[in-house]
Amino acid sequence: MQSPESPESFTSPDANPEPSEPTESLESAHPTASAAPTESLESAQPAESAEPAESPESTASAAPTEPEAFVGVPAPLREAMRRRGFSDLTAVQRAVLEADLDDRDLRISSQTGSGKTVALGLVLAKALAAGPRARRAPTALVITPTRELAAQVQKELEWLLENIDDAAVDVVTGGTSVSMERKRLARTPRVVVGTPGRLLDHMKGGALDCGGITQLVLDEADQMLDMGFREELEAILDGMPSERRTHLVSATFAPEVRRLADRYQKDPVFVQGTKLGAANEDIEHVAYIARFHERYDALVNLLLMAQAESEPDTEAARTLIFVRTRADTAEVAEQLLRDGFQAQPLSGDLPQAQRTRTLEGFRSGRVPLLVATDVAARGLDVPEVATVVHLDPPTDSEVYTHRSGRTGRAGRKGRSVILVPPQTQRRVQRLLSDAKVTVSWRDVPTADKVRRAFLKQTRRSLHSALTAEVAPEQAHLDYAARLLEEHDPVRLVATLLARTELEPPCEPRELSPGRPDPRSMAQGAPRGARDRWAPPSEPRSGPEGGFVRFFVNYGGRQGAAPNRILALVCRRGGIDGNAVGSIDIRDNGTTFDVRSDVAVQFEAAAQRPDPREPKLRIERYREPAGGRPGSRRPGPFRQGPAFNDNRAFAKYHSGPKPHRALGKGAPRGPRPYDRAEGDAPPRRVVSSRKSHSKAH
Repeated sequence: MQSPESPESFTSPDANPEPSEPTESLESAHPTASAAPTESLESAQPAESAEPAESPESTASAAPTEPEAFVGVPAPLREAMRRRGFSDLTAVQRAVLEADLDDRDLRISSQTGSGKTVALGLVLAKALAAGPRARRAPTALVITPTRELAAQVQKELEWLLENIDDAAVDVVTGGTSVSMERKRLARTPRVVVGTPGRLLDHMKGGALDCGGITQLVLDEADQMLDMGFREELEAILDGMPSERRTHLVSATFAPEVRRLADRYQKDPVFVQGTKLGAANEDIEHVAYIARFHERYDALVNLLLMAQAESEPDTEAARTLIFVRTRADTAEVAEQLLRDGFQAQPLSGDLPQAQRTRTLEGFRSGRVPLLVATDVAARGLDVPEVATVVHLDPPTDSEVYTHRSGRTGRAGRKGRSVILVPPQTQRRVQRLLSDAKVTVSWRDVPTADKVRRAFLKQTRRSLHSALTAEVAPEQAHLDYAARLLEEHDPVRLVATLLARTELEPPCEPRELSPGRPDPRSMAQGAPRGARDRWAPPSEPRSGPEGGFVRFFVNYGGRQGAAPNRILALVCRRGGIDGNAVGSIDIRDNGTTFDVRSDVAVQFEAAAQRPDPREPKLRIERYREPAGGRPGSRRPGPFRQGPAFNDNRAFAKYHSGPKPHRALGKGAPRGPRPYDRAEGDAPPRRVVSSRKSHSKAH
């Protein structure tokens, strides 16, 4: 693509990896680094130098030849890149080296995950290694839209420039101590990275001396303009020395970005690293049709399928879940915690210290699920992200590309999963077409399919143990022989299988049968100021003719929610969701209505014992004398999730407080609210027979 602003353009071809095999879960292919092949030191020599007659002495005295991959890379950076595991340059890095030969301003168009931060470092290193600076002031300034991206750029530049003298890199962003930043700036770092607002504050306050700036970078310029930073950017740029190089990096060059570039760049050269408008080709794109009110339930089933298809006792694959608003991050993370998943929210409402802890937990794998907004995820560079989930569909193709670019990084395979409400299917199809991606449309796994997947996982685990080379302990062998003598072998094995069956952290969701029809669902989305992920609280009518009321000893104190009650009732009673009427959740129990034509069969099936819930009782409801529903003893589900280091986020969001951690190895599942612990009281939810399926 040739830039209209410049007669020159540098474009590098993209790789074309083979497509991934389709699956029906979030589990992606095992990530493997796949750098482009480079010649070894031996193969890089001229052909005549490899003759067998060459003596060992001459071989030892021959100077090693630099691999072709690093030709053009400033010498101080080569060793740092090799230590970091680089064997080749990415498309944008190679293109930047070619374009930088004339010392002109660069206009770089490259997608997320393409290695553009290192490419910027290659440009800055040339100026930093040229010699000592003329004055004790920063030489390079990098402006980023978010704190996370600023911190990531600082980390990348620090290791890249470590072999250059006097090349300290510092970062200044909102949400941190201004006085501490002023002290660090007083030490005059060579490179300063920061967000527009905080950089401008330090410039106005005199803490940041920009008189020595020779290299200025606007990273993700399109995002900064979208976030409303035009005035701050113009004020910063107007305060820079006239003799400088100004580089713009942007995934897209919309008219507004072009106008800014035309105003502040001189004779720019256009550099295209990866194809504009196209997502990373290492990413598999999958779309699932999910009714508006069942998107969270669909997410749960997909997460459970990913667990069932992975090997037991392996680290959970990192998954980044995108939602629309800051409040949604807290609500979805809270819902996932209640359902036994290890999740954390990431949004601008959290203080910087909490955001840093959250990101560190995600990078280390301690927090495998991260729920984030588009803005908060900017700059998130975690190569091991296996899957990106668009729980809220993106607004346009550019947002989709930015989101999807969080996976499939550093040569790894990734997966982008989008949940599409039927009423938005056509818009999403146009969006995906604009993003130039090939999408596989699939059905959300049903609850039965999830259960079968966990059963298969149990069988795989058992088969692996039986075929392992490690022999069982003699005491176990002796006891096994005794059991075989005392019991029927088939019954014995069946009993042991039932006790060792791997179970999901929560019950898979019962979704409405069949793929929804977009035409019939056009008006199916709940109305309101914003999406809500907690169970809906609109009133539902009580029992009328044709319904029978039942009671289950599972209430708000035990973590009951309409979606869980509905799934439980359908599974235990073997009925469809359409046969369930009103649901009324109280502290220690729940009443619900079942259509009278299936009530007898439901009652017989629901009263059969279930080894997964031995203490749970479902019976016909009888109004207690002088009492009310829910006055019976609590149900069995009383234990908290296996992980929750989420002590701070509820303080900054509305909604119930998160559960406290129960320590390592604690069993999964919801636990009751405890007023003595300061927990929020349980919420009473009543839903109508007409809209019972909204209880997700």
